[in-house]
Amino acid sequence: MAKAIWKDAVIAESDDTVVVEGNHYFPRDAVNDDYLRPSSQETVCVWKGTANYFDVVVDDAVNEGAAWYYADPKQAAESVKGRVAFWRGVSVQP
Repeated sequence: MAKAIWKDAVIAESDDTVVVEGNHYFPRDAVNDDYLRPSSQETVCVWKGTANYFDVVVDDAVNEGAAWYYADPKQAAESVKGRVAFWRGVSVQP
């Protein structure tokens, strides 16, 4: 079972992740919303499309833009639709 952990908090946990470019994308319903705060940050990937971000928040600690998702990915990246991935110090343990 894969887990995404930051500041000793389990942010996401699932045995159904999709790995793309070395990142585990967790099903949206496997992510604990208590630790997410919407961010206005966006980036564009040539083959996946526009990524939207969440800040990861544990107690008073904020990890800005540490989670991302593709709300409407390009066809080549349909496998990540409805899924969330992590970076910036969030440890993903497969």
